[in-house]
Amino acid sequence: MPAIPESVLKKNQHRAKAAAHLKAVSKFQKIKTRKLRAEAFKRAEKYTAQYARLEKSEVTQKRNAKKANNIYVPAEPKLAFVIRIRGINGISPRVKKILQLLRLRQIHNGVFVKLNSATEQMLRLVEPYIAYGYPNLKSVRELVYKRGFGKVNGQRIPLFDN
Repeated sequence: MPAIPESVLKKNQHRAKAAAHLKAVSKFQKIKTRKLRAEAFKRAEKYTAQYARLEKSEVTQKRNAKKANNIYVPAEPKLAFVIRIRGINGISPRVKKILQLLRLRQIHNGVFVKLNSATEQMLRLVEPYIAYGYPNLKSVRELVYKRGFGKVNGQRIPLFDN
């Protein structure tokens, strides 16, 4: 019976120990991932319910105002989608800088902009070079899923679901 060298025995022992450790870690990671996924799903359900509730209340307020012969004025939009529609010929430096701040460096580029007084003034100044509107939840979701990317560990990864 040939004797097995001590170095080979040690190597096999080390590999077995590493494999056991890896198995334990992966089991723990699986449990953690499952919990996180369930948490994210609950959070998404909560947001969906919240948006449905808001939409329902909006419709109710419109109906109540109509019933009382009043006018319902909806809340100001908080988000705008801005698209650049003109090129670079004859642009003043100020307008060029605002377009850079809005990340609209090329024609046909589009960005979501959070609306506040500062961004509204910027949009007014560059209005001849852009087109903008207020998207609903469905169009935001479609755009993000079609063209949206996120950064994970420094890598650009496409967004495909919630």
